[in-house]
Amino acid sequence: MFSPDMKNMIAKKVQKILQETHHSELPEGEINFLLHVDGAETWSWANIRNSGGQVRPDVPAKLIGNETI
Repeated sequence: MFSPDMKNMIAKKVQKILQETHHSELPEGEINFLLHVDGAETWSWANIRNSGGQVRPDVPAKLIGNETI
């Protein structure tokens, strides 16, 4: 759904927003996240994760798909 460059831009902005919360349960520095975005059609979707992020094993496979970044 999004180009790799656009996914990278979105990931950086989400990372910054999360870091700026200074929430006590978030780690210092890099925050691992997976953002799933549904498109207008059922076949249209995107997974966006932070650039250095690893997918946690408890993330449902339906959300991971075959995409990286």
